Amino acid sequence: MLGLDLSAGVDGVVGKIEKLPIDLFAETLQSILVHLQDQNRAVDLIETGDKFQRVGINLDQKAVQDIIKLMTYYFRLAAKSNLSADVLVSKLTECSSKWSKSTLQLVHQLWTEHGALLHAQQEVLTMASIGQLVDIQWKLGMAVSSDTCRSLNSPFICVLMKIADTSGEMSYKSFEMTVQQFQNFYRQFKEMASVLETV
Repeated sequence: MLGLDLSAGVDGVVGKIEKLPIDLFAETLQSILVHLQDQNRAVDLIETGDKFQRVGINLDQKAVQDIIKLMTYYFRLAAKSNLSADVLVSKLTECSSKWSKSTLQLVHQLWTEHGALLHAQQEVLTMASIGQLVDIQWKLGMAVSSDTCRSLNSPFICVLMKIADTSGEMSYKSFEMTVQQFQNFYRQFKEMASVLETV
């Protein structure tokens, strides 16, 4: 539905949000807004979970992550589309009927204060974008001659990346790696994917 992977579904996540004291949810939203304004700073899952526990709300790390993911998704959507606070609130009510009036009023207030700044920042990021990875393909081969393989008949991986630049034009980049380099490359992509899930 949203292109958003939530373990408990939107209604389940909203149900957990509604159990939070309003001031604690406001603090969590502020952390998300700071993260979106300062792309280098992530929302600290463990610290957020600890704050929830200190007030008696026991949520596992996945539930805390889902809350952050949901609100980050909607704030990003609103920033990219230049949505008003009223439209953002209506989008939230379309995705779930479990929102309380006070929670929606809080989101409305925070977006009214920070929305224009985040939209302007999204515009700058869009203009400064260096491209988007569209596709990645790889194939295993056997080295007949190579600068990086120690001996002939060593396996290697050929990687082909398809990249769309900001104008939408496609370009291709290809390179070869040893099997060990490819395994390291794969691990790094996995780490990036897990970090991006929290964003």
